[in-house]
Amino acid sequence: MTSGFGTAGPVEEKNVSEDGGDVQPARGPVATLRRIAFLMERQREETRRIEAFRKAARTILPLPEDEVRRRAAEGTLTELAGIGPSTAAVITDACNGVVPERLVRLEATAGPLAHGGEELRARLRGDLHSHSDWSDGGSPLEEMAMTAMELGHDYLVLTDHSPRLRVANGLSAERLTRQLAVVEAVNEHLGGSFTLLKGIEVDILDDGSLDQTPDMLRRLDVRVASVHSKLRMDAPQMTRRMVAAVRNPHTNVLGHCTGRLVTGSRGVRPQSQFDARAVFTACAEEGVAVEINSRPERRDPPTELLELARDLGCLFSIDSDAHAPGQLDMLDYGAARAAEVGIEPDRIVTTWERDRLLEWASARL
Repeated sequence: MTSGFGTAGPVEEKNVSEDGGDVQPARGPVATLRRIAFLMERQREETRRIEAFRKAARTILPLPEDEVRRRAAEGTLTELAGIGPSTAAVITDACNGVVPERLVRLEATAGPLAHGGEELRARLRGDLHSHSDWSDGGSPLEEMAMTAMELGHDYLVLTDHSPRLRVANGLSAERLTRQLAVVEAVNEHLGGSFTLLKGIEVDILDDGSLDQTPDMLRRLDVRVASVHSKLRMDAPQMTRRMVAAVRNPHTNVLGHCTGRLVTGSRGVRPQSQFDARAVFTACAEEGVAVEINSRPERRDPPTELLELARDLGCLFSIDSDAHAPGQLDMLDYGAARAAEVGIEPDRIVTTWERDRLLEWASARL
């Protein structure tokens, strides 16, 4: 018998005593560690500190439950590689039926990340933009899929980067082929209750072509096309570049279209300059969704461009651009922005059920 996987995702009420102490917890030690990491990620805490909890969870997951409990009672958990004093304390509390104080504090601030889009957020069925440790994400794709399930998603598209983005460990055609086999194995194990969809965040190259072979792109379910280089390209050239990518029949979603950063650890970055009317008109004509990127450091597109895309008849995709499991919950931000500008839910492809989404994504191939 193992120590258990448990649930880490949705915010749920706890039967915590008034002093935050003894309760009968709903989670075992593995799930408690995962829940702490999840809540830290959604609050954008330091990656190194978060990884300590995920590493500890990976360490005890394969161990028999009686061994974990014995070590907790003896105080020998720190003899295991990957477990330090703070994570050992959390495991010990969980084994003893106590909600760790750290988790109590995190749960106290675990409400919605943004307000105003709650009704729309409840209608979202999935997420078309996420990353795993195959490229520049922090967790295995299996962990991303599990957390998406726990959040109530019907599907998640895995969109690791394409080859040219070497700084993000972009996937060659060979590595992407291997990843697709892993995705198929995950889906076979899940048995249809949730689907991890095959995807890519493909770089838009300088001439507007896409940074992956057409044969590989055709093998995927969903393709997000984004600009990651030469963001200060002059406006006419950037417009031609983006329109060419939108017109490419493999493109389904135009990712974080301005490339701006408005806050966060990476600093700020101005938005790229292009003819937004021309780009969004192409999106509307081709049925390409304009991404509403939910990362708070991006808020991309800016509100005035979001309103322009709305008025031109574009489809939209509210995506998390998650690089860690807890960031999958950042859809709250995108839903609030979409609701604020009055975008009808049926124009948001991530409100669609899976078969309708896949039919749309393959329509131009």
